[in-house]
Amino acid sequence: MTLYPLLRPFVFQIDAERAHRLAIAALKMTPPLGRPETDPLLHTQLAGLSFPNPVGLAAGFDKDAEVPAQMLGFGFGFVEVGTLTPLPQAGNPRPRLFRLAEDAAVINRMGFNNGGQAQALDRLKRLARRAGPIGVNIGANKDSADRIADYASGARAMAVLADYLTINISSPNTPGLRTLQTGAALKELLDGVMSALPVPRPVFLKVAPDLEPAEIDEIARVAIDGGVDALIVANTTISRPPLRSPHAKEAGGLSGAPLASLSVQRLRDFRTATGGKLPLVSAGGIGSADEAYARIRAGASLVQLYSALVYQGPGLARRIARGLAERLRRDGFANVAEAVGA
Repeated sequence: MTLYPLLRPFVFQIDAERAHRLAIAALKMTPPLGRPETDPLLHTQLAGLSFPNPVGLAAGFDKDAEVPAQMLGFGFGFVEVGTLTPLPQAGNPRPRLFRLAEDAAVINRMGFNNGGQAQALDRLKRLARRAGPIGVNIGANKDSADRIADYASGARAMAVLADYLTINISSPNTPGLRTLQTGAALKELLDGVMSALPVPRPVFLKVAPDLEPAEIDEIARVAIDGGVDALIVANTTISRPPLRSPHAKEAGGLSGAPLASLSVQRLRDFRTATGGKLPLVSAGGIGSADEAYARIRAGASLVQLYSALVYQGPGLARRIARGLAERLRRDGFANVAEAVGA
């Protein structure tokens, strides 16, 4: 784990997407070397699921459910695979993934590249044992004539083996996808997904950070009425705060450290809009135990990260989880739930 700072300069000589694929290939050849970080203070419950700790791997790293067990072995309390679409698709033209090293950030315009839900389902079937919850993030094919039908199809197919499902309608890299966040369309989408579930499963909704106050209130109301179990706040942003990297003007969604302030503001906004009635998962710009703890105290029941791994390596999840336990103990909390919104 501690070798990563020494390896990073060499990794960064390789194109970002190729480096990512090499990492997945290496992990596939390696059995899980550990288990989720556990401490009595870190165990938490959400939507009927038990999480060894509240630090999760966000969707996007393991798009095709190739290495969820290995990532749980790095200390994550849960892993979200995907985004998976009903049919395989190549995604957008390359290059489409950019490191912004000067900003500890990433810009991607991947476009839901994945091998399709059927292949991922086969891989999940072969997982003999799960050390923590594995969520499945579902999306619509870019050329779909009926995107709501795609989400319903994904729910029908993947719910059997997913511990929870995430409806991803907030990626900026599939044209028109974010329009499904509006009231009438969102209600129709949730109705379609819920009615398609072959077995009861928690359903999370992943929203964009680029929302106006009226949109936040509307999403919160429709999500609560529609039976959503949690909101993931938030996906990548199309906004551009001041950035130093020469890649700053690349099109796509920005993630990493520069997203932190926007993400925490949206977390607070949704905490207010939901009145604490709907659990929140915070994602975007989390790279330390201090940041994760701040999100929990701002109202997040769980946190997710991905981009920070690019800069800090695979030991990050375990470091954050241990740091969270130290902070909870220091401040006199008996568990994570007590600190949520504190």
